[in-house]
Amino acid sequence: MRTLARTLLIALPLAAMAAPAQESNPNAPYKVVDGYKVDAFTMKGFRAWRAAACDRCHGANQEGMVGPSLVNSLKTLSKEDFIKTVRDGRLDKGMQSFGTNKAVMDNIDALYAYLKGRSDGAITRAKVEEMP
Repeated sequence: MRTLARTLLIALPLAAMAAPAQESNPNAPYKVVDGYKVDAFTMKGFRAWRAAACDRCHGANQEGMVGPSLVNSLKTLSKEDFIKTVRDGRLDKGMQSFGTNKAVMDNIDALYAYLKGRSDGAITRAKVEEMP
């Protein structure tokens, strides 16, 4: 019995270390592994982020600059409010409208998924890679 317990004490932590880190929230709009490998859908959101140069106002890590931190904002902002803000802008706060930007509007759900993953802390790097 002691040998079995000793074996389990050694084997369980090793098994946990060998298993790939995978964040699993079945309700999340993104899929991510190891903090930076994302599904194709979320990758489209990252590409929309880059194409629209959102980092100029919100920072390369979405931490905020002239515009607010999206990591913090998406903790409370609903998806509907996010889409409305991106589509219509908030001119009084300096946020331009992206309603006529096809690269953004065609990928608005994916953009939300990417930013929500960053806000949730599941996507730990601003620059992501697509899962193989």
